Amino acid sequence: MSVSPDGFDPLGVITDWLDACRAGETTALLDLYDDRATLECDCEGVSLTGRKAVAAYWEQKLDSRVGSAFSLDDMVLTGDGVRIDYQNYQGKPVSVHFQFGPTGKIIHTNCGPTSALQAH
Repeated sequence: MSVSPDGFDPLGVITDWLDACRAGETTALLDLYDDRATLECDCEGVSLTGRKAVAAYWEQKLDSRVGSAFSLDDMVLTGDGVRIDYQNYQGKPVSVHFQFGPTGKIIHTNCGPTSALQAH
């Protein structure tokens, strides 16, 4: 199943997320997040809430991304969202779990080294 009961395509949102990251389009990326979204980054040990904090987090990473950044390794629907394995802005393997709100916007992400999050 690729379309949620709420009428949005969570895999499509993730494809848009990756495209925005690859292109370095911060505004397009932030448009995918709910204004009250939370972000947990186990790689850096940070927990952020809200559009302004998420914007600050991503602007630096998108500005310093390497050529292999944001290439997709795997994408799986989970019981409560989508988990992807991809190459982060530095080209390192990372997993991120996305959860969505009723409008199809990202409400929570949790990322970490690929091996650490694959059990989720």
